[in-house]
Amino acid sequence: MIDLVKERLRRYEAANPLDEENAVKEILQEIALYALWRGDFFDAALFQGGTSLRILHGLPRFSEDLDFLLRVPDPKFDWSPYLVTLTDVAAEFGIKLEAQPPGKMDKAIHAALLKNDSIANQLDLSFTGQGQPKTIKIKLEIDVNPPLGSGEATTFSDFPLDHEVRHQDLSSNFSLKIHALLCRGYLKGRDWFDFSWYVSRDVTPNLALLRNALLQKGPWEGDATISVDIAWLKEALSDAISRIDWKDASDDVARFLRPRIAFARSLE
Repeated sequence: MIDLVKERLRRYEAANPLDEENAVKEILQEIALYALWRGDFFDAALFQGGTSLRILHGLPRFSEDLDFLLRVPDPKFDWSPYLVTLTDVAAEFGIKLEAQPPGKMDKAIHAALLKNDSIANQLDLSFTGQGQPKTIKIKLEIDVNPPLGSGEATTFSDFPLDHEVRHQDLSSNFSLKIHALLCRGYLKGRDWFDFSWYVSRDVTPNLALLRNALLQKGPWEGDATISVDIAWLKEALSDAISRIDWKDASDDVARFLRPRIAFARSLE
C-alpha cells in the first residue's frame, strides 16, 4: 500500500523541499481523515477550518492542522481511541505514525499530535534524501464546546480509499473564519487569504453562528446587545482591514502557496 502513497506524492511534482514537505503533510492529512472515518469519528464531529477548504473545496494553499468541532458539546471528549485507529490504519498503508495523546484537557480545544520521524526513507523523498532526518508533524484540534448554529454537509473522497467526510458547510466555516479575523490577537495572513477565497465565491456567512461565536469568545464576549447583520459586519471588517500590515500578511501565507503567487494579487 505504500506504493499508493508514493504515487500520490509523485503527482504533486514537488519542485523544492518546501513543496515536498507540504505535499507529504497533505497526504498524511488525507490518510488521517480516512482513518477517522473508519473509526466513526464523524458521527461525533465535523471537519472545519483551512485544511477542510483545501482538501474538500480546492483552496489554493496548503494548510498545517486538522481542525474539527463536536456536533454536540462534550467537555469529556477524548482523542485516545481515535488515535489508536489512526496509527493502525496508517500502518496499513506502510506509514509509521506516532500519535501523542493530549496533555491537560481543561480548555475548549482538545489537541493531539501525529508525528513521523522516518518519512524520508519510507517515501524516498527527492529533496530530503535517503538517510536524512525529517520529522513531519500534524496537529489535531477539536472544539469541544463550539458555538451553536453550525450547518453541516458531507463530501465523498476516493483517497486513500473511498470514504466520506462530514464537515461544516461553507457558510458556517466562513463565519468561524470571520470570527478569527475579528478576534484573533495577532495577524495571520492565511486567514485573509481564505477570506478572499470565500468572497470571490460569493459565500454568505452564517450570521447566527457568527453572533454565537462572538458572544462566546473575543472582544464582544457576553455582549447580548450585539446585532450581527451585514451592515455591522462590514464596519467591523473594515476596521480590522485598516490595521493590517500587508507585508507581514503576505510573508505568513507565502510558504503555503504553490505555485508561488503574490498575496496582494489574490485580493484583486
